[in-house]
Amino acid sequence: MATTSDEQAAGQHYLVCGIQDCQRNGQFYCNDCHQPMCEQCKDKHQKSPNNKNHDIVLYRQRKHRLPKEKCKLHPTKNVDIFCRECNTPLCLKCFLGKEHKGHEFDDLEEIYAEKYALWQGEFSKIQKNLLPTSEDLKTDIEEDVKEIQNIMESIRTSMKAEAESLKNLVDEVTSNKIKHTYTMEKSLLQMLKSQETTYNDYIKYLGKMSEKFQEYLSTTNQKLLSSNILKLKTIPETSKPVPPVFTAGQFNRDDVAKLLGRVNVPNTEPEKRKIQPMEAVSTPMKFTEKQMEQSKEKSDMKPTLSLSSSVTKVREYSVPGVDSAFHVSADKSGRLWASDDEGNLVLTDLQGNLLQKIKTTGEDDGFHTATQDRGLIYTDQDKKMIYRITPDTRITELIKTGDWTPVSIHSSRINGDILVGMREAKVTRYNNAGKEIQNIQRDNQGQELYKYPHYITENINGDICTSDWNKQAVVVVNKSGQHRFSYTGQGSRFSPYGICTDVLGHILVCEGLNNTVHLLDQDGGFLSFILSEQQGIRSPRGVCVDDENNLYVGQLNNKVTVYKNLE
Repeated sequence: MATTSDEQAAGQHYLVCGIQDCQRNGQFYCNDCHQPMCEQCKDKHQKSPNNKNHDIVLYRQRKHRLPKEKCKLHPTKNVDIFCRECNTPLCLKCFLGKEHKGHEFDDLEEIYAEKYALWQGEFSKIQKNLLPTSEDLKTDIEEDVKEIQNIMESIRTSMKAEAESLKNLVDEVTSNKIKHTYTMEKSLLQMLKSQETTYNDYIKYLGKMSEKFQEYLSTTNQKLLSSNILKLKTIPETSKPVPPVFTAGQFNRDDVAKLLGRVNVPNTEPEKRKIQPMEAVSTPMKFTEKQMEQSKEKSDMKPTLSLSSSVTKVREYSVPGVDSAFHVSADKSGRLWASDDEGNLVLTDLQGNLLQKIKTTGEDDGFHTATQDRGLIYTDQDKKMIYRITPDTRITELIKTGDWTPVSIHSSRINGDILVGMREAKVTRYNNAGKEIQNIQRDNQGQELYKYPHYITENINGDICTSDWNKQAVVVVNKSGQHRFSYTGQGSRFSPYGICTDVLGHILVCEGLNNTVHLLDQDGGFLSFILSEQQGIRSPRGVCVDDENNLYVGQLNNKVTVYKNLE
């Protein structure tokens, strides 16, 4: 069985007092004796008359002992004195010699301790600041490498998609022109066929006339002389057709390049990487249990609702013809389209007067979108069709979505593309002519991105932002379809509805459970509750921003509120 001292030696994890036979914690240090001491031995040590001038400090504040070094002139002596004038270390025997008489001296141990502290400080800077900061900067650079690679790959994908879109447009235009040549050919051939029929009829006529002349020529002279002279019809006149002439288009490589997008490096000053200043380096604090509990309580608190001071309510009106305003779309003329969960879709003017009403199969989804030409595009879930309403209110079929049910739609302000959220959980991009050019369904790990993307919009950087009811999240992918982030609200539950973006790239989304409109930055960071019950908002559902950055919010009670100067 181990003894008590054996146990202490085996379990020792602190510095032991240097006084003989004392095993207590040596938390103090005598700079003159160069040994650690416990508190009891320190008191005894200071009470001795011989030690009354000894410098006793906390162990971590100790002076480091001068390493033993032999004098070059007196090999049996250790150096411990420093001659200022000669700038050289000396032993006691050198100090007493005539050569250094009258010189000024310093305690070599003091100089060593100062130098040690200085180098220790520099070493500490390396370990606590310079090295970690440099490693963080290196990691930051590695992340930038990945980001640049992703951005460039995204640009390449966008360029290919743009080129493919241009090719499709060229094929479409060429196909239409070729169809026109067949129409022209048909018309010319019909004209020639008519001329051919005319001469066939005339030839038959001449045959009949030839038979009559032969009959008369074979009769007696008396009968021939008594007959009237037959008159022949003249040959019908016709015109040769004027064949079409093909005029080749005038274009070159530069013309094609101008049609396509280009990649430029913005003329902006590069942002310098942040380097943590030395004075900001500190040892991590150790919190007490009470402080840790207070910190936990703060983290469990919901964020305080706040209204951006730049949002001012300018008007509010009830939309006629709908029971609620589940989705709103403002067009360029300031008119507003609004829809309810019964499929009623109405157009109103700035005063809320009803201009047009359509019955659709839409529900509580973002199933319509204003276009740049002051028209509207909307979905029909039952027919799996997308319709276009022209500015003069004519309705035409635009896209058939096949086996997929379109529930949300957005017309891009960047390039006119049409983004459609499908109930069976994907997002499809069509060009303005209705040709399918992209499908977004899974992330890089093969996981499904969506469950029910019932509202959709596009940000100024090309990001596709969807409000997904079943995932209880805002799901954002870049233009190439790569997942960027998902936002799940500020509480335990998040019920997202209408979503839009403003001219600064902010994302605004209605939240149904807590009667709020969330304001996010371009990267999904929560900025504030820009609207809440405190501002009279009740069950916000639809949201959009017009060309002047005015904010429209539709509510469950068919009211639409307009806010000015959103920044």
